[in-house]
Amino acid sequence: MKILYMAGGSRATVFSLAPLARAARDEGHEVFMSAPEDSLPLVAGAGLPAYPYTQRTIGDFGSRDRAGNPLEFPTVPDEQLLALGAGYARMAAASLEPLRALSRDWRPDIVVGGHLCYAAMLLGRELGVPAVRQAWDRYGTTLPDAGANAELAHELEQAGLDSLPDPDLFIDICPPSLRLVEPSVPVQMMRSAPANPQARLDPWMYQRTGRRVLVTAGSRAAKGRAGGLHRLAEYAAQLDAELVIAAPDEVAGELREKFPRARVGWFPMDVVVRTCDLVVHHGGGVTGITAINAGVPQLIVSAGAMFHESSQRLAEYGAAATFLPDEVTAEGMLVAGTELMVNPAYRQKAHELSLEVAGLPAPSEVVGVMEDLAAR
Repeated sequence: MKILYMAGGSRATVFSLAPLARAARDEGHEVFMSAPEDSLPLVAGAGLPAYPYTQRTIGDFGSRDRAGNPLEFPTVPDEQLLALGAGYARMAAASLEPLRALSRDWRPDIVVGGHLCYAAMLLGRELGVPAVRQAWDRYGTTLPDAGANAELAHELEQAGLDSLPDPDLFIDICPPSLRLVEPSVPVQMMRSAPANPQARLDPWMYQRTGRRVLVTAGSRAAKGRAGGLHRLAEYAAQLDAELVIAAPDEVAGELREKFPRARVGWFPMDVVVRTCDLVVHHGGGVTGITAINAGVPQLIVSAGAMFHESSQRLAEYGAAATFLPDEVTAEGMLVAGTELMVNPAYRQKAHELSLEVAGLPAPSEVVGVMEDLAAR
């Protein structure tokens, strides 16, 4: 069976799709993963054949219309979600011809797109093969789809459609207790698995020697966008705990100067998180699900509307505290962070979620479901 996966233009989207793609490859299937050019090193680093479907970045698609005119990102949460869907829809429109070219030489038997990879559903319908939509993380809002339908009106009309076709299967990795919206299509649950980059292990990374706080802003911490990571680290530095800051090489130096007693660098997140008492982050989906897998409470300053609703659900469950950027104060973060670390109820609820995730089908089991789908 030939399976074409479509990542969405950030580290997180590659990391989310890689476990299932590698499981299918391990079962002997032919697997390609397509992504924007700047994500191909990550795809190849995950051990997967990498195919570029655009030279542009998702940031470019999100900030410019199809004519190249700059767009102003909305401030209203619902409008942000619609704009997010429209940006990913512009990426889908640009990727269709390169994906068609690939399919003429290497025709997939099934296509798998990440949560906002709308080209998967369009290409699957065009080729007459099953299309699978896989969640990247625990977010369940459907508003981006409405923005995508509006942006893709021309492509949908050409395909004889009024809206994006439903996937033949939705693979969900959200712990059922945190689900915000019940999907309206067939659902296959799957255990999320770590796929973050690995590195040489030092003992401190797996030793638990005292109270420890991990701070990360995920792929948003790249040079020129590190302000959010600095602010999160400043809040976390107030806490009575060892500070560990996950930072890419291009910004790690300045953070080491600012926080000389912290451990700073780009290390194996899935290893280090299990030694921590708290993860302070921006609300990113892969960061959040990694902390859930490890059973660690989270302190979240949501970086956007896409993150906040789901982060609130995690807080309501009792495994996190969450703030909007305009709600944050140093005092509030100190109080919330201390409570999350010293009150065992938060750790217990986080542990319960980790057990829920561990009980879901492994990616290797889901490969069989996809085999059955392709054989119909």
